[in-house]
Amino acid sequence: MESVVITRDWVQSRLPERDPAAHKGNFGRVLLLCGSVGFTGAAALAARAALRTGSGLIFVGVPERVYPILAAKLDEPMVFPLPDDGCGRLSALGAAEIAWRLRDCDACLVGPGLGRSPEILEIVRAVLAASPCPVVLDADGLNALDGHIDVLRGAARPVVLTPHEGEFARLGGDLSPGRRAAAEAMARDTGAVVLLKGRGTVVTDGSRTYVNPTGNPGMATGGSGDVLSGILTSLLGQGLAPLEAAAAAAYVHGAAGDDCAARLGQYGMTPGDMVEALPRQLK
Repeated sequence: MESVVITRDWVQSRLPERDPAAHKGNFGRVLLLCGSVGFTGAAALAARAALRTGSGLIFVGVPERVYPILAAKLDEPMVFPLPDDGCGRLSALGAAEIAWRLRDCDACLVGPGLGRSPEILEIVRAVLAASPCPVVLDADGLNALDGHIDVLRGAARPVVLTPHEGEFARLGGDLSPGRRAAAEAMARDTGAVVLLKGRGTVVTDGSRTYVNPTGNPGMATGGSGDVLSGILTSLLGQGLAPLEAAAAAAYVHGAAGDDCAARLGQYGMTPGDMVEALPRQLK
């Protein structure tokens, strides 16, 4: 099986046309479950990236304790509070409301900045079991599966995993055969699309594989992955198939990083700069 190197033309050919008669409901309704005390930036970056990638409606569910912070940070996305566990993380008591809100959504992101607790695992399980739309698991959404990766096999809808190499290892992945072979093996084992981050990001469903040529070391900073997950969730919500959405997101994310490196330099660029560079990478 040969891998395909992603190109700008390939990405542009996959992006949906914007119908002049369309309204906001035609461009995807996405739900982001992100953030906790000390990690409000992750939620804000993911939401802003989804917005800059074209999502029509963005709902951001956050622990009640950090709701005032994120409501002040985010103007266009719709932020709403969910029960927290007393430590500023999501509580499993919010699972019923999350399931209710998912009914009308086109994609869901779980993970950036959520923190780690047994209740986060319960939230992940509930979303995977009930979601009527594709689900992206990133950061703490992945960490919640440490020792529980089997729950992916019972997911109601397609799942995209976005691990860096450390998270990949915590999920039980074996990198010794090489990054591509390892990602393909995990995709086949779980039934998920795997986006293995790093130099030459690998995106695979176990039978088809893409390799991303964009990106640079200036992107190796906290918050960069949150931007990627927001882009990916936005593209899923706009109707791209999970494998193609993940491949396109990896390319666009890296291209935005390359744009920032060229204009600002690798030392001074930030994830926020990458968000603002996204429109130049799209139609």
